[in-house]
Amino acid sequence: MSRATAFPVPPAPGGTGGAVAARATALSKVYGHGETRVAALDAVDVEFRRAEFTAIMGPSGSGKSTLMHCMAGLDSISSGSARIGEVELGTLDDRRLTRLRRDKVGFVFQAFNLLPTLTALENITLPLAIAGRRPDAGWVERIVATLGLSGRLAHRPSQLSGGQQQRVAVARALAAKPEIVFADEPTGNLDSRSGTELLGFLQESVRALGQTVVMVTHDPVAASYADRVVFLADGRIVDEMREPTAGAVLDRMKAFEVNGRTN
Repeated sequence: MSRATAFPVPPAPGGTGGAVAARATALSKVYGHGETRVAALDAVDVEFRRAEFTAIMGPSGSGKSTLMHCMAGLDSISSGSARIGEVELGTLDDRRLTRLRRDKVGFVFQAFNLLPTLTALENITLPLAIAGRRPDAGWVERIVATLGLSGRLAHRPSQLSGGQQQRVAVARALAAKPEIVFADEPTGNLDSRSGTELLGFLQESVRALGQTVVMVTHDPVAASYADRVVFLADGRIVDEMREPTAGAVLDRMKAFEVNGRTN
């Protein structure tokens, strides 16, 4: 799989790379009690910076999806702090948390979750319509062009390939100009070519559109598209890698597996 993107990659706009889009401080998530107690996350400290693409990796059961769900406000935390920008998620009631997820967070999942009766454009702008907000036509047009969807906007999901459907899902996640986009195994239901294209588009959304992307993945090749990889094991962050390559990520994951068997 090639790392080449479909478009020239200009510098990220606005010099936002130093600002923090989301932060966890001593974040813990515990399920059950007594003998059934499981610590899915154990005092995690991590920052996700604006206009940066971060991949979260770790063995099965390491807590990577739990971390994403807690940081996105999809799951409650047991202790510690989770923030989007300067907003502490634990202080929000259900109504305000729903509003924050709608206005500040974008989501991309394995399942495309497109409504079959709507066109691609209607699916892209649906969250804005539900929120009673008018889409920024120029921004949507830019996203659509970046994702190569300009000729597919009138098509319904059944008329699109799997890769095109996932691109529509990415466009929908970006349409509201979220502060951060969380992607949970976004290439899991795609073939190799479509997965390569999608990863290039996520990379492009960071570099050309200034978005912030956090992606959970088990695939070292997918992780190699990120600017940074955070590694979890047993609910804790155990390592970090900048400018990753697929080979280096794979070697690191193999080392975790060996250490896990020998400890």
